[in-house]
Amino acid sequence: MVPGEPASGITMQIRGIIFDAYGTLFDVHSVASLAEEIFPSKGVALSNLWRDKQIEYTRLRTLSSRYVDFLRVTEDALRNACARLRLPLAERDLERLLAQYHRLDAFPDAVATLQRLRSQGFALAILSNGTPGMLESVVDSAGMSGLFDHLLSADEVHKFKTAPEVYQMGVAAFGCSAAELVFVSANGWDACCATWFGYQTFWINRASDPVEQLGVAPTRQGRQLNDLTDFVDRRTGS
Repeated sequence: MVPGEPASGITMQIRGIIFDAYGTLFDVHSVASLAEEIFPSKGVALSNLWRDKQIEYTRLRTLSSRYVDFLRVTEDALRNACARLRLPLAERDLERLLAQYHRLDAFPDAVATLQRLRSQGFALAILSNGTPGMLESVVDSAGMSGLFDHLLSADEVHKFKTAPEVYQMGVAAFGCSAAELVFVSANGWDACCATWFGYQTFWINRASDPVEQLGVAPTRQGRQLNDLTDFVDRRTGS
């Protein structure tokens, strides 16, 4: 038996599948091409540092109970990343870069995977730090409108992942236990903390990174989104 899989002949009900947005369905580093246009030879460095500071600020604000919404966090992180890289950030360029978060590229297998899961009868949701407006825009831009039953924003609880109150939103939306839901993320820390919360979890480990040393591991991992369908089939006995 594969570790984390049900024993032979045992099926497990899945009431819904919940996706992280940024880095999982949508490529946050698709901003690098515009960043490169604005700051030649610095686009990748800016994209990487911007993302690191963005995540750092969500954690600091949650730990310190100093909430601002994710669009503000994203702007603050961009300003700091540019300052650290000694890049002069004009207001027009700041607006252009922030606008990219409303139309990030979807990963190539994202739409097809979501469509297949919908065709199998699964209810789908996004659970993200992003504001409702950010999520609606990026979903529409990626051609995913109509594929999700819920777009759940951490803005509702004024905390960011990995606060339990954020993960609880998925349970409340589907009206079932966390154990009956699958949470999918490409962020290893997110997948681990969702496992702590009680979800079945699937980690999209595109870079073959080691599991975080937290004394917990995702239920299963794969290299790409479409690996999720095999996991779901195993869990349901399909």
